[in-house]
Amino acid sequence: MSLRPRMRQALREAMSARDKTAVSALRSTLAALDNAEAVPTESSEPRGLALEQLPVGVGATEVARRELSERRVVDIVRSEIDERLAAAVQLTSPAHAARATQLREEAAVLLRLLDGADAA
Repeated sequence: MSLRPRMRQALREAMSARDKTAVSALRSTLAALDNAEAVPTESSEPRGLALEQLPVGVGATEVARRELSERRVVDIVRSEIDERLAAAVQLTSPAHAARATQLREEAAVLLRLLDGADAA
């Protein structure tokens, strides 16, 4: 099974187990993947069209999303791990120790999924 479906399954399991750390890590990483699939909003239509000139009908303004390769999905997950670990390193004050620990735990959740994807 590819990484994204495994992440969705892990999210369902984490929600059932009420694992807030895993839920947070998985939701934000899945959102990052969704954002990476978004199509740029470069429009060939001139701005400021009158209401009666706008496209109408179901799906008139919808555009197909990009398809991410499995390699790209893995790269985005690695980036999410790196961001969490870098942020945890920056939180050096004792007042932020809990947040730094949470970021490291979130990175560990993603790393376990990534290691499972590399082994498959």
